[in-house]
Amino acid sequence: MLMCGFGGCGVPTGLLARQGDTEAQQTTLQPLVGRVFVHTLDRETFLHLPEHVDVPSTVPITYHAHLQGYPDLPRWLRYTQRSPHQPGFLYGTPTPEDRGRQVIEVTAYNRDSFDTTRQRLVLLIEDPEGPLLPYQAEFLVCSHDVEEVLPSTPASRFLTSLGGLWEPGELQLLNITSALDRGGRVPLPIEGRKEGVYIKVGSASPFSTCLKMVASPDSHARCAQGQPPLLSCYDTLAPYFRVDWCNVTLVDKSVPEPADEMPTLGDGILEIDPFFCPPTEATARDFLTDALVTLLVPLLVALLLTLLLAYIMCCRREGQLKRDLATSDIQMVHHCTIRGNTEELRQMASSREVPRPLSTLPMFNVRTGERLPPRVDSAQVPLILDQH
Repeated sequence: MLMCGFGGCGVPTGLLARQGDTEAQQTTLQPLVGRVFVHTLDRETFLHLPEHVDVPSTVPITYHAHLQGYPDLPRWLRYTQRSPHQPGFLYGTPTPEDRGRQVIEVTAYNRDSFDTTRQRLVLLIEDPEGPLLPYQAEFLVCSHDVEEVLPSTPASRFLTSLGGLWEPGELQLLNITSALDRGGRVPLPIEGRKEGVYIKVGSASPFSTCLKMVASPDSHARCAQGQPPLLSCYDTLAPYFRVDWCNVTLVDKSVPEPADEMPTLGDGILEIDPFFCPPTEATARDFLTDALVTLLVPLLVALLLTLLLAYIMCCRREGQLKRDLATSDIQMVHHCTIRGNTEELRQMASSREVPRPLSTLPMFNVRTGERLPPRVDSAQVPLILDQH
């Protein structure tokens, strides 16, 4: 089965590995540098069913893709999937630095049966053939999400509709980016609101007068005032594609940019300037005084503060005698009386001999000495017995 995307085609080369009851299938793809690459992750590729059995659309499947040996995808490649019941997409535009071979490992998860299936995508990134595309234009399509323009049918329809606004020539998709990746906001959950997608198109034919007028300074001034830009031709993208014409960017690479001039290296000696006369000799300066002032002044301040604190803490204590003289005689007599009585009670309590409480002794009769309680009416026995 031949599998193609915008940036290249691939053919399955065979089954390589087995993970549990699933098999890892390898597919070779050929993305092109500077051209958009789209690969669809559909359930037909991962669910191993007989050919005459239709793939149930109710089976939720999610995907996880990463570069072999790394936890994430390469910087130029992105993954998106709107819901587990819809296909996933790997898309992006490789740069000249990404030229070469890259292996992407994709794992599909069946959310009903918890089965997993692996697939390896071998990406052979090469340079594109054919003429260069120096004329590039980027459009913000507000009526679509990125998943809606990644399939080949909407993308081809966009190029066909854009052909009416451009000079005759072949148009090619260069890049597709979600507006959320450009700092856009997630729209409200209202019917008809979309996230938006940036579509970059390139061509070898120059821009038309209509596109140049849209990107003119007059159109930008009208957009800044909240008015629609100048559009001298019929909008062939409407009504299927709603383009924000205030966010159209045109890039002309047909004229090479001048190379930056390399600075000329001199001998390191400045030319004679009558307005700049640097001193030829520096006068000797003694830094001893500055050093002494810097060190001694803080030390003296710290010493004075230490002496002041010591005088307050040690030399200004009132003492017991001064405290007693400042107290009235009646208060002193009252205090001494309470203190003396307290000491006397403590001495009496330490020297008295009191028998142990009955609650701490075994039960016995005080009169007879029996261990058992006396056989008398307990109601007639006083609670506290006289002790002689």
